[in-house]
Amino acid sequence: MSGGLLVAGTTSDAGKSVVTAGICRWLVRRGVKVAPFKAQNMSLNSFVTREGAEIGRAQAMQAQAARVEPTALMNPVLLKPGSDRSSQVVLMGRPVGEMSARGYHGGRQEALLGTVVDCLEQLRGTYDAVICEGAGSPAEINLRRTDIVNMGIARAARFPVVVVGDIDRGGVFASFFGTTALLDAEDQSLIAGYLVNKFRGDVSLLEPGLEMLRGITGRQTYGVLPFAHGLGIDEEDGLRVSLRGAVRESVVAPPHGDDVLRVAVCAVPLMSNFTDVDALAAEPGVVVRFVDRAEELADADLVIVPGTRGTVNALAWLRERGLADALVRRAAEGRPVLGICGGFQILGEHIEDDVESRAGHIDGLGLLPVRIRFDREKTLARPAGEALGAPAEGYEIHHGVADVRGGEPFLDGCRVGAVWGTHWHGSLESDEFRRRFLTEVARAAGRRFVPAPGTGFAALREEQLDRLGDLIEEHADTDALLRLIESGAPSGLPFIAPGAPGARA
Repeated sequence: MSGGLLVAGTTSDAGKSVVTAGICRWLVRRGVKVAPFKAQNMSLNSFVTREGAEIGRAQAMQAQAARVEPTALMNPVLLKPGSDRSSQVVLMGRPVGEMSARGYHGGRQEALLGTVVDCLEQLRGTYDAVICEGAGSPAEINLRRTDIVNMGIARAARFPVVVVGDIDRGGVFASFFGTTALLDAEDQSLIAGYLVNKFRGDVSLLEPGLEMLRGITGRQTYGVLPFAHGLGIDEEDGLRVSLRGAVRESVVAPPHGDDVLRVAVCAVPLMSNFTDVDALAAEPGVVVRFVDRAEELADADLVIVPGTRGTVNALAWLRERGLADALVRRAAEGRPVLGICGGFQILGEHIEDDVESRAGHIDGLGLLPVRIRFDREKTLARPAGEALGAPAEGYEIHHGVADVRGGEPFLDGCRVGAVWGTHWHGSLESDEFRRRFLTEVARAAGRRFVPAPGTGFAALREEQLDRLGDLIEEHADTDALLRLIESGAPSGLPFIAPGAPGARA
């Protein structure tokens, strides 16, 4: 088998990441050596590969679905927003500078097409199949000229395209038709068909519409995926705790001890790697929620200040909303607080930032004896060690360099009383370390909460990835998908008027 496929979407968050991961897991279970690929990703949820490259967490998750080690080839361009108008550009896993949206789409993006095509070709030379994920919609006609992630890469690789639509949002037939009808003839020739996502109810009621859609577009629908609760995957952006619902559905277990443990995560601006709390939500009896008001911290047993792409701005936001004062009161009362990456920096004594915000010297909350200096070189690492008497590992993505001047050692950071801080993302996925940390939190919070001894985060993640594979295997036309991957889009697909503005059939 040799070939590939691009999974596009009618909108952002239509389900492209889920479908791509599901196809990867389905193929690898068939014995196909498969790799995921996303030419350009815009996300604050990122991951560090073994070789020290930063890529989107969604592609790392898809690599896990494919049972391969993630590499920078799978996500050569990562954009990390720093404001509404600018992003840090990460190329082949390394930051190369800040750029406005106008500057990027005005020429830089088009210049990167050769790089992303080269990465895709390297993957195609190593794997039997490459499943590509698009971004947003392929019908963003204002961006088509410089597109390198949707039809631009599909056309360069001659890959067939399946368009995913979220029927739970409504308007899926119009979205499928309109997406196709806004593309020029060459792009339309690669649109093989559609895949409905998040359907609720009796599929037979949908089938007449699918037949009518085929009649007016000449393209088939390759599957109708049912709405599935609690799919635990790493998203590009958005606020959700991906494993919480899934664990409740699959385990349906009460707290292991007498109490639940309530965790409040401060929803700071430009929050990054909020997936750090997924492992907490996987624990029976742990309730995780995102908050943005001081009064919402009152009943929390643990407050987490998460990572952020804008540490100084996040600190100002916490102060404006009264959350900073609430955190200081908690620390004085011996109530647990955990800072991760940017959150760790906020909890320190002061920040010297001439890189990210260029604000210079800023006083932190003073809860930890730490001084932060922002360096132009980004730290990208996969550390491992021990804390609380248990092994732990994680990954680091930060410009801030910590000078720890006291407290008890805690991973790469420190602990003072019930306040902990570390730059390590992902450490809570280490099962024994997480259990010991939650035991400490419960003791400090006065809760009779006991972590369940059998909760294994890695096993839960594998279960979720298998569920994604099952969705494809059970609800998609897998024989037709295989033909697409092996042979490309069917010949003779009709042109749908009007096509791209100014284009001809």
